[in-house]
Amino acid sequence: MTEWERKIKDRKVTVGVLGLGYVGLPLVREFTSAGLKVIGFDIDEKKVKTLNSGRSIIKHIPHSQVKQMVKTGLFNATTEMARLETVDAILVCVPTPLTQNREPDMQFIISSSKTIAKYLRAGQLVIFESTTYPGTTRELAAPILESSGLKAGKDFHLAYSPEREDPGNKNFTTKTIPKVVGGLTNKCRNMACKLYNTAIVKTVPVSSLEAAEAAKILENVYRCINIAMVNELKMVFDKMGIDIWEVIKAASTKPFGFNAFYPGPGLGGHCIPIDPFYLTWKARQYGMPTRFIELAGEINTNMPHYVITKTMEALNEHKKSLKGAKVLVLGLAYKKDIDDLRESPSIELIELLDQKGARVDYNDPYIPKTHKQRRHDLGMRSKKLSAKMLAGYDVVLISTDHSDYDYNWIVQNAKLVVDTRNATAAVRRNRRKIVKA
Repeated sequence: MTEWERKIKDRKVTVGVLGLGYVGLPLVREFTSAGLKVIGFDIDEKKVKTLNSGRSIIKHIPHSQVKQMVKTGLFNATTEMARLETVDAILVCVPTPLTQNREPDMQFIISSSKTIAKYLRAGQLVIFESTTYPGTTRELAAPILESSGLKAGKDFHLAYSPEREDPGNKNFTTKTIPKVVGGLTNKCRNMACKLYNTAIVKTVPVSSLEAAEAAKILENVYRCINIAMVNELKMVFDKMGIDIWEVIKAASTKPFGFNAFYPGPGLGGHCIPIDPFYLTWKARQYGMPTRFIELAGEINTNMPHYVITKTMEALNEHKKSLKGAKVLVLGLAYKKDIDDLRESPSIELIELLDQKGARVDYNDPYIPKTHKQRRHDLGMRSKKLSAKMLAGYDVVLISTDHSDYDYNWIVQNAKLVVDTRNATAAVRRNRRKIVKA
C-alpha cells in the first residue's frame, strides 16, 4: 500500500476545493460525507461567511447539509489562499466563460493556477474540473504551476476530471454520477481515481488529460446540436401548423434509435451555451472547421429573437403593440426548479423586450432579486403573483416551467400567455389565450 492509499484509507487526506459554487460545493458535500476533511477556498467573502455560518448558497443543497458539514468540523471555508499549502489535493472548480467574441476566457484558470503556484508543495495533487478545450491542463495550467519550481508529474501530481453537475436533477447527484479521470502520468491519474473513489460511486479512467477534457466537450456538443435541431424543427413545424411537442411525444414511443430533446427559448446554464465554442476555437488551430457546432450555435442563439417575434405577433392579434406593453416573464432560472440563472435565456428575453420599449417585470420563486453577472445587471426584483396582478399585464411570457406554478390559474387570470416550454399542455380551459413560441 502506497502512502497515498494509506492516507486515503485512514481518512487522513485533506481536500482543498477552489471555487465554492455549483460545482465546488457539491464536491465538498460528498467528500465530507465520506469522512474527509475539506477546506473550501473562494474570493467571495460574503459566500465564505455564509457557508461557515452553516447556511447554503445553492437551492438544491439544503442548509441542514451545510450546517452538518460545519458542525462535524470536516468543512471550513476561507479566503486565505495561503492555506492551500496545507491540503493534500487541490480541486479547481472555477468558471470558464466566453469573451464577447465567443472565444475561451481563461482568466480564472490562469489566475487560479498562479495562486496555486505560490503555495504549491511537493507531493500535492492538483485536479482541474472546469470544462475546457482539450490541451488546457497540459499546455496552459501545467507551465504556470511549474513556475513554482516544481515539476508536474514528478514533484507534484496533475489530473483532470470534468464536472458533470446537473442542478435540480432528482435522479442523479454528484456522488452517483461517474467521474471521468485523466492524468499527466498514469500515477497522477491513479492517485486522482483513488481520491474520487472515496466519495463517488465510480471512476472512469482514460488515457490522457486531453481525452478527459474532450469527453466533457463531446457530451455538451451532443446536447447542443440535438437541441438546435428540435429548435429549428419547432420553427418549421409552427409554419406548418404542427405542434413540435406532440411530435416529440409520438416519436418517443419508438423503443430504439430515438432520444428525446426539447425546444425552448434559448440555451442556458454554464455548459451547453458555452463549451461547444471552446472546441470550435481549438479546432481552428488545427485548420479544422466545426460546421455542425457553429450552425447549432447560430440556431440556439437566435431563439430568444424568435420568441420576441412570436410575442409581438400574439400582441398584434390582440390589437396591442409590444412597445409600451406590460410583459411579465415567468421564470428567470435557466431551467425548472433551480435558482441558477447563469446564461439564462430569460435574461436576454428581458433585455430584448426592454430594448423594444416594453415594460417588463419577472417572477421566479427561487430568485427573489437579480444579482450582478459578468455581462448583465438587470437590477430587478421578483413580483408577487396574484390574480389581479396577472390581469394587469398585456402578456405573460413563460420562459422557465417551474413546477411551483399553477398553469391553469395563470392562464385563467392572464389576458394572453406565450408559452416557450409547453408548460400549459395540460390546461384545458381558455386555450385561446395561449400562444406557443
